[in-house]
Amino acid sequence: MLASALAFPARAASIEARVHDSAGKPVADAVVYAMPAAGGIDARAGKTAAIEQIDREFVPYVSVIQSGTTVIFPNRDPILHHVYSFSPPKPFEIKLYSGMPPRGELFDKPGVVALGCNIHDWMIGYLLVVATPYFAKTDASGAARLREVPAGGYEVRVWHPQQRSAAEPRPLALEAAASPSLAFVVDTASRKAKYKPPLDTLRY
Repeated sequence: MLASALAFPARAASIEARVHDSAGKPVADAVVYAMPAAGGIDARAGKTAAIEQIDREFVPYVSVIQSGTTVIFPNRDPILHHVYSFSPPKPFEIKLYSGMPPRGELFDKPGVVALGCNIHDWMIGYLLVVATPYFAKTDASGAARLREVPAGGYEVRVWHPQQRSAAEPRPLALEAAASPSLAFVVDTASRKAKYKPPLDTLRY
């Protein structure tokens, strides 16, 4: 029996999530993540992610990474950027540069990191650092799927940069090969667009 169990290990599960606002409209760019009941998990050394600067915006606008991940900030624009954050989980700055930055930034503490550019004040992005590898972001229809989640106990949480209040987390006892569906309501404010001057008027 033991040999049979080793030959056919339990299949990982997935979690289907849908996020909508109080009016029933789908919410895009919400992060859904499953925190193991046994405690947080940091990424293995060497894990990296990228947040680019394209057309004077952070791309993607919302990113999510596992704690212990190093993020690089490539500048794809023909002008200089100065990326920074004052957020407690990771204050940092990368002074005026183009192309690839001189270094990546290690994010080893969970929390919300608001990103800005010291030259272009309309540039705002968000990075959520979570102590779990089980996360996904909602698409335009408000749907997200967490894949390859081992069976076990979890607390499923949702976050959005424009949320007015935190959504209630959901305890979940996940069985092998299961695919439960969860729905969340997030009270969000509308994202306010900022004026972006024409590129040819900018010195940097």
